Amino acid sequence: MKKLTNFLHNCTKANILFCVTTIISIVYTNNLLAQITDKTKPRIVITADPELDDNNSLIRFILYSSDLDVEGLIYTSSGFHWKGDGKGTKWFVPGREYARFGLNECPCTSWRWAKDERFIHDIVDAYEKSYPNLKVHNPEYPDPKILKSKIKYGNIEFDGEISKNTEGSNLIKSLILDNKPGQLYITAWGGQSTIARALKSIQEDYEFTVEWENIKKKINRKVVLLPSGDQDDTYATYIKPNWPDIEYRQFSGGPNYGYGAQLRATKGDSLYLTASWMKENVSDRGALGSLYRVWGDGKQMVKGDKLDYFGLSGHSNEELKKMGYAVWMPVQPKGTWLGEGDNHTFMNMLGNGLRAYELGTYGGWGGSVNSKREAINFATPTDTSANAMANMLGSMNTKNAEGMAYPNFFPQAQQSFAARLKWAVTPQYTNANHEPIVNVEGTMTVMASAGEKIRLNGMVSDPDGNTVTPKWWQLNVGTYLNKVQILTPNALRTEVQIPKDAVGGQTIHLIFEGTDNGTPSLTKYQRVIIHVRK
Repeated sequence: MKKLTNFLHNCTKANILFCVTTIISIVYTNNLLAQITDKTKPRIVITADPELDDNNSLIRFILYSSDLDVEGLIYTSSGFHWKGDGKGTKWFVPGREYARFGLNECPCTSWRWAKDERFIHDIVDAYEKSYPNLKVHNPEYPDPKILKSKIKYGNIEFDGEISKNTEGSNLIKSLILDNKPGQLYITAWGGQSTIARALKSIQEDYEFTVEWENIKKKINRKVVLLPSGDQDDTYATYIKPNWPDIEYRQFSGGPNYGYGAQLRATKGDSLYLTASWMKENVSDRGALGSLYRVWGDGKQMVKGDKLDYFGLSGHSNEELKKMGYAVWMPVQPKGTWLGEGDNHTFMNMLGNGLRAYELGTYGGWGGSVNSKREAINFATPTDTSANAMANMLGSMNTKNAEGMAYPNFFPQAQQSFAARLKWAVTPQYTNANHEPIVNVEGTMTVMASAGEKIRLNGMVSDPDGNTVTPKWWQLNVGTYLNKVQILTPNALRTEVQIPKDAVGGQTIHLIFEGTDNGTPSLTKYQRVIIHVRK
């Protein structure tokens, strides 16, 4: 009730309709109350290197910090970015990008790391400027001071180097060992060296003590790794051999948020990648939008970076090559989508009602888990032409690991992103759109027998007074994957026919979706999991 009291305290004249609607929903059903409390917020750590798509992913992430318990924002290295030790020590790992594209740049003292790199600090500073507006639209946004306290530098000197403790690794270590309830989700947008160092430090401290077995069990239950591949080989060389039972969620099948997304986008998705859409909804939206990278924006993460030609405009692929750039992505029109390649690691953590963080196979806006637990290795294909590289990246997340059809959440994700960026520049609650409220009466877990017909009741409302269109549909991530008959899929109340061939113990995942007619149109969900009786 304390969180509810705080919620009521934050109600103002500007958002009174939102508050009243929410209170009514709480009285009618306890489902929304569970969404407001902290216990539904996943504890998450971001580790990132200064790749420009990490920059973009972090801007999106920070706009969803209202949905999350952000425990760390940590700089780390990768095979693509490392700082060096400042002592002139040279570093080289065979097969890295500095030995490809005809560069032959290393051994070298650092690689693609700006002096006084602070892209995480810059984004949190921009969030601080936006915070007065953001909290009007959602009082759950964290105080910028809290986020600033979470920024640490991890193992950034060399890629794959895990011999030293750092502020970042020490923070991760303390989070892993603490006794807070719930799982700890740790992303790896760059390499996994800072995570590996935290685990190695724990191993060094406890391996030969009587506490070791219990600590291992605790960590295996608690830690969930959310990687963007194995970008410095530390998962393959240290984490997997020494911690084989830590859950490792490599997502696939979801929207393509990465480099080359426009090369394979459907006609409907292409709209959200155009220069006009990006300018209106992202680039021109205040302090956060101004930090967001698009094609031809005149920026570089590191001055003189031969692999970052994305800020240049008016040059062909061949002209850029003659200028000395390694052109690994074909040039796109100025102002268009560039990439947010790490989104899939956290998009399933969001409080959109899909509950995708609860289990990797549930699936959500970030795709579903690769149950084969394979680490993607960012090795160079034989063909390193711009089109080949872009096609490889563009296809990376287009197929579900199980070969199942997967819904396209990209339009909903982009519209939600655009709405939150508008919140960041809009001081009046009534001048922006907000997510509808979507609930299902009763428990979200239903027991049913094969051949039985069950009734489900949905409820929708909208804080802005918009019309909300309901829809019931089946998400093919359960253990019963044949089609289930939903008798009235576009009504609030529906009946579902459990197939006669369903076997006891199987699960069926149904989604109740509500989409408003605001601008931009926003969607929320509730997931109902049907367990077939044995």
